[in-house]
Amino acid sequence: MRSVVGSQGTWVVQVLVVFVVGRLVSTGLLLLSAARQGPSPWSGPAPGYGVFINYWDSGWYERIFREGYPAELPRGALGSVEPNQWAFYPLFPGLVRGLDAVTGLGWGVLAPSVALAASAGASLVIYRLFRLRAGHGSALAGVALVSFAPVAAILQVPYAESLLLLLLASALYLVSTHHYYAAMPVVVLMGLARPVGVPFALAVGLLVLHAVWRARTAGGSAERHRATWQVLPLFLLGVVSSLAAITWPAVAWITTGERDAYVATETAWREEALVPFVPWFATPAALLGPVAAGLLVFALLLAVAGLFLAPAVRSLGPVLWSWCAGYLLYLAAFWDPQSSTWRILLPLFPLALAAVPRGPRQLWVLVPVSVVLQLLWVDWFWGWTPSGPDGDFPP
Repeated sequence: MRSVVGSQGTWVVQVLVVFVVGRLVSTGLLLLSAARQGPSPWSGPAPGYGVFINYWDSGWYERIFREGYPAELPRGALGSVEPNQWAFYPLFPGLVRGLDAVTGLGWGVLAPSVALAASAGASLVIYRLFRLRAGHGSALAGVALVSFAPVAAILQVPYAESLLLLLLASALYLVSTHHYYAAMPVVVLMGLARPVGVPFALAVGLLVLHAVWRARTAGGSAERHRATWQVLPLFLLGVVSSLAAITWPAVAWITTGERDAYVATETAWREEALVPFVPWFATPAALLGPVAAGLLVFALLLAVAGLFLAPAVRSLGPVLWSWCAGYLLYLAAFWDPQSSTWRILLPLFPLALAAVPRGPRQLWVLVPVSVVLQLLWVDWFWGWTPSGPDGDFPP
């Protein structure tokens, strides 16, 4: 008798059950942290759930929802650009604003609802993406790791992460199934949700090189023809990704009249100029000294190299492998290591599949560890505790 496990319709229910349980766990952790929360810049002590999830960047997205973007960059007394809305991409608050125009339900209802709906859709697409490389059990286990991840609470707060996850998983699925032209509008939307156009273009560039290599080395004519056919649409997808990457900075430039409006706003939080790669050495050097920092960076490079050479990661296939490699290269070049780094690693979700090559058995260890780490992340990073003249570290 044919098993119905993983059959059409059944897998949808299973994925959504995993997703709902994950969100219930995250809700419990958020409520626990909210009960322990003292006075903060956003509320008094022990805020309700709806207030608590609107902390940090949620407030910036709500400001965009209500006010839009400034026509002039705000500047301090010394003329430097101050933090403002231009650092935050428009798709998430714009979608909530459009729904509010139709329903009138407001930010407090619609913003977390959009985040939840997007992350639920992302779970379904991630399952289908993982099924391209693994069986039902491993794919469902991979979805579980994403749903219970140490930063999984971000999937139900008014941030753009859940919307990005849906669009990114969809784009990777379309590329994996060779629907390159269908992936293009998804990539454009993705470039308006979060700044991932550059790493996606890097990943597509790696895929172009891979297709060229296969076209030259494939033994059979059919394989050579298939690889050659993929080069042009992949190249065009790379062009679209590159254009998507500069769209939002170009909008900021046109609106404010300042060419570096987006970059100047992004670096306003750093209070220093953007210098590629250097922060990954400078930050630990300031804490540990140059020798220890050099050893730490070297060990990190070895760990990343070992990860990408591991059989489980290579088994993800060229599309998922290239995305993870391109995204890590992008973070190495442009990201300033800080407390938000854990959240920024969420787009590396394909590695969840590599963590469960033998199916759900590993979940008995991985899920409890993830829940404990999520408790720490919610309590230490999402919850606000004054830690100095500038307040707390952001999640």
